[in-house]
Order: sequence, then C-alpha cells, then structure tokens
Amino acid sequence: MLHKSATIRQTDIPLNPIDVSYILHHMNEDALSEHAVSPPIFQTSNFCFSSFVELKAALEDEVGSCLYTRGNNPTVNLVESKIAALEHGEKAKLLGAGVAAISNAVMAFVRQGDHIICVADSYGWMQRLLIYLERFGVSHTIVDGTRTEDIERAIRPETRIIYLESPTSLTFFIQDIPAITAIAKAHGIRTIMDNSWATPIFCNPIDFGVDLVVHSLSKYLGGNSDIIGGVIVGKAEDIDHIVWQESLQMGAVADPFMAWLVMRGMRTLHIRMPVHYRSALAVAQFLENHLRVASVNYPMLASHPQHELAQKLFRGGSGLFSFRLKTHSVEDVARFVDSLSLFKRAVSWGGYESLVFPEAAHYAGSVPADRLNLIRLHIGLEDASLLVQDLERALGQL
Repeated sequence: MLHKSATIRQTDIPLNPIDVSYILHHMNEDALSEHAVSPPIFQTSNFCFSSFVELKAALEDEVGSCLYTRGNNPTVNLVESKIAALEHGEKAKLLGAGVAAISNAVMAFVRQGDHIICVADSYGWMQRLLIYLERFGVSHTIVDGTRTEDIERAIRPETRIIYLESPTSLTFFIQDIPAITAIAKAHGIRTIMDNSWATPIFCNPIDFGVDLVVHSLSKYLGGNSDIIGGVIVGKAEDIDHIVWQESLQMGAVADPFMAWLVMRGMRTLHIRMPVHYRSALAVAQFLENHLRVASVNYPMLASHPQHELAQKLFRGGSGLFSFRLKTHSVEDVARFVDSLSLFKRAVSWGGYESLVFPEAAHYAGSVPADRLNLIRLHIGLEDASLLVQDLERALGQL
C-alpha cells in the first residue's frame, strides 16, 4: 500500500488489470483525508482488518470500532464529535431520523412498569411514541411544562424520564430547565430535551443539567432542507448504553453521505442562526401589531408572558414561531395561507426557505377550536422586509 504522503500522477499508473484492481480497492486509502479541505465521505458498509487479532478486537468492541457502518463510520463519527462539542456533551450518536433519536433516547432507559413525564404540545411523534410504549407497560403523564410544580406533582416512584421540549412545537411555551433538572436529579430521574429550535448556538441544555439532548438534523444543523437525520448527545456512558440497547439492534443507521451533508450545513450554523433570529423578531413584531392578528407566540418578544425566562435560557431565538388569526373560519385560514407568495406551504423547517404551516390543515374534518386559527411560520434567510410585505398582502385578504 502506498504511504499516505505519496503523490500519484496519472503517468505513474500502468493500466493493466492487476493495477486497475489495485487502484479500485487499495491505492491511497491511507491518504484519503490528507490535505483535504472538505473531509471525505467514507461511503462504505463494511471495514476490513489486517489480522485475525484486529478483527477479533473490533468484534469485542463494536461501540468503539469501525466494524460495520450500522455502528461506526469515520465520516459519521467526525460529525458526532463536532455536535457533541457544540452541545457541551461527552459523546453523540447520529441516527437516521429525528424521531429515531427521540425513540432511542427514551426506550433505552425504560422497561415494563416504568413511567414517563412529557410536556404538553411536544413534537407529535413523541406523543405517538408514548402511546406506542403503552403496549409494553410503560405509562406516561402529559403536563403543562410552564408550571414546574405540575411536573413535580406528576412524579411517581416508577418515573424514569422527564421529557422536555423548550419551546414546544406549536404553542412555543418554554420550561424552567434548571429548576426541572434539579427536581429530576433529586429523584434520580433522567431528563431528555429536544434542542432543535434554539440549536447549540443559542442554548446548551446540558449546562442546565439536562442528561440527554436530541436534535432533528433536518432542521437547523443540516440547514439546507435536503437531509433526514437525528442525533443524541450526553455522557459517554449514556450514549454507549443507547448504542448497545437500541441503535445497534434497531438499525436506524446514519448514512455517511447524510452525515457529510450535516457537516457541510454546520459550517454555516453560527452565521445562519443570528439572521433567522433578527428576521423572526422583526416579523413577529410586525404581526403582534396587526389588526388581523390575535396573538403571537415567540418567546423572544418582550410581550411574551415567558420572555424573562427566555432571556435566561436562550442567547437568541430561531426563526420558528406561531401566531393566531382573528378568525374562527377554516376558509379564512386557507385564504390567508394561499395568498402568501414567498412563504412555501410545508410541514418541516430549518432551511433557507420561509415556510407556513396552518394547524387547521393537520386535522381531517375535526379541527379543535383552539387550534383552528393557529399558524406556524418559519422565517428563513430572505430579506425580512419582503416577508413582511408578503404577510401584509395576505392579511389584507381577510
């Protein structure tokens, strides 16, 4: 095998069948990452070993070895180390979807007879996971996360997890994270928090005592609306436990190319997030003063009932928030949404594009009264004044 510092020129390569085989399977493998500005993609399912002893050692330490990409892969591991460092955690595990990160983090630490506390209005697929776990004898309690005393009252002897999402997915209420984690630690309960909204640029839940942090990588960490992925961050002992108990078994694999795309997106995270924040604040301030808007749910607004707590928890805000129209008509909501030209109608968020998601579209024929006029916006990286003009035109149609 060529030494990693060797330079290969086309004229140096005799193209007989033996050498072609060498080029395809062996040449320059050790030099794969040398001097590369952009880290390489190890798009491989399998890894080989030079001896029986090395293979045996890898099999005995699958959590720590590159044996099979279902477990470890150099590209994936590099992204994991970067996210762990950003979140002030010891270790991270990349998975195939955000819901896989949530499911793996929760399921690794509960068994039959256990109990989970979850804040209201958390991500819908977390709510579905709680229902799924009922069939295995794991119960749950949904609480109003804005009142820490509700969480404390919900604790039982069999409570194992308190699941937080700050702010919540559609109503954007936040929890007093340090107060909740202090209560959890006093009772020996593990805390898990979804930090997709603020990202580690604006919040580090581990610094507030949270045990495990999860992210949907399709949101801001990826940042380009082109991947699906998830990640769990925490203590090395906890992450290794999750890998052994859940991820190796369930196989929600993080593809190396997906990991590389996340790494590409993360290079601009610190630049993108302040732009999302400034623009979202400008748009939210416009909406809260509009006659057709009943209320705006953005914790970074001075008018938000939890603004003081938000300032303690977050160094800034993301581009995601919701508001309520002054209407109880689905037709009005549809007219407003369809009148928008710059906002795309879509269910996810976190990329360049500004998006609108009307909660009324989520319910087939049975829209709860308190959700009918709720509309979520993702403020992207377009000029904020253009987005305000677009909203103003659409509101004028009501």
